[in-house]
Amino acid sequence: MRIRYLALLIAAALAGGDIAVVASTSARVLPPRACVRHRCRPTTPTTPTTPTTPTTPTTPTPTTTTTTTTPITQGVDIEAYTTGYGWPDNTPPGGAISNPVIHQTASGTGTYADPITLAVGHSITHGVDTLDHPAGTIFYIPNVRRYFIVEDTCGDGPTPQDEPCNIGYPAGTTAWVDMWVGGEGAPTSAVEDCESFLTDTNGVAHLIIENPVSDYVVVTGPLFGTNGVCSQEYGNTPVTVP
Repeated sequence: MRIRYLALLIAAALAGGDIAVVASTSARVLPPRACVRHRCRPTTPTTPTTPTTPTTPTTPTPTTTTTTTTPITQGVDIEAYTTGYGWPDNTPPGGAISNPVIHQTASGTGTYADPITLAVGHSITHGVDTLDHPAGTIFYIPNVRRYFIVEDTCGDGPTPQDEPCNIGYPAGTTAWVDMWVGGEGAPTSAVEDCESFLTDTNGVAHLIIENPVSDYVVVTGPLFGTNGVCSQEYGNTPVTVP
């Protein structure tokens, strides 16, 4: 994970009694006003007209309108390889992130309103850096019962597509995401132990939900707590708030 990286103003001109509206290609001039405010008076008396016989109004024919309802998105289930990274093994060590969205440095409490920073794979082609999932994408990971937001990248060098988070994840999984653990000021070994505990080193896939609903159960706080305790694991079944 490493740090990498209106339109023409339309003018209106008022000159004399004419109003000119200037556009980007041509101007339309309105005709001058014939009179000002209440000074207009008719020059010739008008002849009153004979009222016509009113017609019987017709009853309008009702029309029907078809309304389509867009289904609520429940999220996309992905079988993924999940790993952890933290303060000591970030590149460079610390909380720097490559694609800040709601945090300027890696952080978050895991709620839907304040998801934890998540790193995803990316690729660089002809100088263009493309993330596997766009920055700002929200995920929910039932195994740790927290929401995450894509704000960082996993894989270094000029061809990160050939690095971890893009290659090397177990068979049966289709993605690799790296969860921010935290660990500022904590012993390196303790943070790394927590990362290892949360990593699928045995090749077991974990469910991650892309663009999830907002009412899943959350265990609030960083994955490596300020008390030095690593997050519990809860399995792959998402639980909604009663």
